[in-house]
Amino acid sequence: MNPMELIKIGKVENVRMLDRYSNKHSVGTLYLTATHLIFTYPNEKKQIWVLNTHIASIEKQPLTTAGSPLHIKCKHFLTMTFIITKERDCHDIYLTLMRLSSPARIDDVYCFHSRISKNLTPKFDGWSLFDIQNEFQRQGLPNSEWTLTYLNTSYELCDTYPRYLYVPSTCTNNVLVGSAKFRSKGRLPVLTYLHSNKAAICRCSQPLSGFNARCPEDEQMLYHILCTNPNAKFMYVVDTRPRINAMANRAAGKGYENENFYDNIKFRFFGIENIHVMRASLSKLIDLQKTTSMSAFLNGLESSGWLKHIRSILETSWFIAKAIINGTNVVVHCSDGWDRTAQVCSVAALLLDPFYRTIQGFQALIEKDWLAFGHKFSDRCGHITSDPKELAPIFTQFIDVTYQLMHQFPYMFQFNEYFLLVLHDHVHSCQHGTFIGNNEKERQLLRLSERTKSLWEDIAAEINEYINPLYACNNYKDECNKVLEPKLSPQNIELWKGLYFRFENGIHPRETGQDYVLALHNHTTSLEDHVKLLIKRVNNLSQLPKSQQNNQPNYNYDDEFSKDLDSEKIIDKDENDIGGANNDALVNQIESELKSVALDWKTSSKVEECSCCSTFDAFNKKNHCWSCGDVFCIRCIEEEPKLLSGHLSQRPVPTCKSCSRRSPITPS
Repeated sequence: MNPMELIKIGKVENVRMLDRYSNKHSVGTLYLTATHLIFTYPNEKKQIWVLNTHIASIEKQPLTTAGSPLHIKCKHFLTMTFIITKERDCHDIYLTLMRLSSPARIDDVYCFHSRISKNLTPKFDGWSLFDIQNEFQRQGLPNSEWTLTYLNTSYELCDTYPRYLYVPSTCTNNVLVGSAKFRSKGRLPVLTYLHSNKAAICRCSQPLSGFNARCPEDEQMLYHILCTNPNAKFMYVVDTRPRINAMANRAAGKGYENENFYDNIKFRFFGIENIHVMRASLSKLIDLQKTTSMSAFLNGLESSGWLKHIRSILETSWFIAKAIINGTNVVVHCSDGWDRTAQVCSVAALLLDPFYRTIQGFQALIEKDWLAFGHKFSDRCGHITSDPKELAPIFTQFIDVTYQLMHQFPYMFQFNEYFLLVLHDHVHSCQHGTFIGNNEKERQLLRLSERTKSLWEDIAAEINEYINPLYACNNYKDECNKVLEPKLSPQNIELWKGLYFRFENGIHPRETGQDYVLALHNHTTSLEDHVKLLIKRVNNLSQLPKSQQNNQPNYNYDDEFSKDLDSEKIIDKDENDIGGANNDALVNQIESELKSVALDWKTSSKVEECSCCSTFDAFNKKNHCWSCGDVFCIRCIEEEPKLLSGHLSQRPVPTCKSCSRRSPITPS
């Protein structure tokens, strides 16, 4: 059944929402819709909107004198406890949310029924923004050492790999097929990243070696990978698992490569734990939200082991990156090659290649190493009802590791913390089709590009929100091209409270320093665009015949603006701008454009409420209107931001509904 047909909009009044840090519990109204759970505070000044798909677990707690408690944990780390007066209402909400938060079939997931998937005229086609072949071409492929194989075009060689794979040019089809049969799930060693020094990162799954089994084709496969790099005499095989885990797999007929059978390889184990340990670790970390004692918090953080796991991923990735810098090929695997392997291959590339530190590059990295190479997003994120033992925060750890690097190298990343938060939340939200399914084959069968909207489309439309204003690579490219060496000492691995504790009152500041700098950057960008457009308009006037210029009003510009005017060489030859009867319209246009962009932006830290009376908090982000400079909630900013007449660029900019109605859309 379509989840949109499960319920009608309903509400329960006199619901008490508990506050863990005080006795000031809030009494309001709980609304339940087909897509959201909404809690409205008294007078409706504050609202909490939670996507049903963000709900991770729902627990009915023992009945109290006040009513029936309902405890809800969310995938983006919001936790809530409601006291519902009537036990019957509590039970109905519990059953309904259980169905809506975890559909039984993939076709019932939110993105297939959401209105956003039916936008007929998107500004960007998110599904065409990335192509894996373009990314490999950027790396210089194909070349004399590496070639494209078509053995997997129908996903027959490996159904969890992409259809096009890069393998050593000297490999025969028999070698590829034999190696695939010897690797778990058929995930044979293939190229994922090629450095300019010809050193390569290849990825695969564990061999089916048991205690003594061997495969000549697989041995040849690794030898061919070694031969693609003429400068190296050996290569590394990195097993990301703890040694004891890999040895235990031998009893099941799997295991790891025997150095006696493979020529010129050096084998290395690393201690990244499995999905079950990571799931338990995150659960312990989130339980710290209940803690009010400092000693209990610190002991709990240590007991969770979360920061230790983040460090182990960074440490393994840095080993791989160092090997590549030194010109040595690396083959990476874990058990099946779609969890820990995806983590360390992508983080190593992030350390090595500045392209992946841009917004476009980071999206390409996710598309390549996570989506194309088959990280099981639907299983790991619980998009539909499935085995709870398959759940694991693997992608969350990748986002956390990226945050650690951003924190250590704040000038090296084009994107900001908010970009990472949006990515993390939308991986779980199911609003877009981008992360639906477990591999490329599944996504092809689901026809996601036809039936759903891509997350990259929405990010492209709101790109200003995700820019790091401290990004130095626009002016210092040589500095940004360097390899990042992560600081691995314990004091350099920090708890990311902005992700795990962002909904806790009094923990996350209303406005961070980065928020302030980003607002300042956006305002400066707004004024720069405005100045350029005015210079262009005045230059248009200067192209008029003198007889027409004499009939125009006189304008007084300050010296600084005159300097900018003299320095610009913009000549617009559009007949509508410089010709005949439209001159008066051009002058009127300039007069309106002088007033269309705010010279002063209100400081958002001093704004507690939007003009609609809704309160700003972690659920309600502040947004500046680029026209009037005031601060508004997301509901008072146009969903389709219009192009202000005071801007030279064609990109849409955020405007409040009032300014949007009175501001003409004028092409430059």
